[in-house]
Amino acid sequence: MTKQPDQAPNSRVQSVRFFQRFTLAQRWEHTLLFLSITVLLLTGLPQKYSDTSWSQALLTSPDMVYNFRNIHHIAALVLTLEILYHFGKAVVQMARRKLPGDMLPTWNDVKDAFQMTKYLLFLSKEKPKFGKYNFEQKFTYWFVFFGVGILAVTGFIIWFPIQFTKIFPGGIIPAAKLAHSTEAMVTVLFVIIWHFYHVHIERLNLSIFTGKLNEEDMQNYHELEYKRLTKKAAGQSDDGGKK
Repeated sequence: MTKQPDQAPNSRVQSVRFFQRFTLAQRWEHTLLFLSITVLLLTGLPQKYSDTSWSQALLTSPDMVYNFRNIHHIAALVLTLEILYHFGKAVVQMARRKLPGDMLPTWNDVKDAFQMTKYLLFLSKEKPKFGKYNFEQKFTYWFVFFGVGILAVTGFIIWFPIQFTKIFPGGIIPAAKLAHSTEAMVTVLFVIIWHFYHVHIERLNLSIFTGKLNEEDMQNYHELEYKRLTKKAAGQSDDGGKK
């Protein structure tokens, strides 16, 4: 009679619940925005600091300068198309009265920022509760929105100086160059120091790539939205199990 091997205890399988955060179109928009701005940065900085040794090591000939400018212009066109698509989509949604108001600033965002400041300074033990987007995310969106708009306008002025000086005074060219380079540096520093830290370093949030956020993060960082979605799901089930 052979001895039966001891059966391993039943392992518990824990299911993880996910919530939809971003659509496929929004994720593609973010990817195009990220890639175009990165290319613009890598091709723009050597041109801005052309008198430095590291820049001269890259721009070794007129052909290299020409190539850098062409790549910069192509990335600028991609970014411009992304802006036009995003703005046009918003206009269409407004016309159909279907534009979501989740990203619009409200007075409650000011109160949340004040409450978060008190929490960080140990003046309060209670953190503010957020909906789909918190005040930091809204601030990032609108900062990048207006910043990219300034970059696009000033960039085309620099790209087509003759056409613009036929309409505006000649001083618009140096003003556009100053505004373009300054806004580019401010946007890059803001994205790296503020946005990248809060999203990918403070906590690894990949929802902009996957489109989904797990239940634990929803409860911790978007509690009001989590409660709204779970109540909505429960209400639909009670009404006949509709999805």
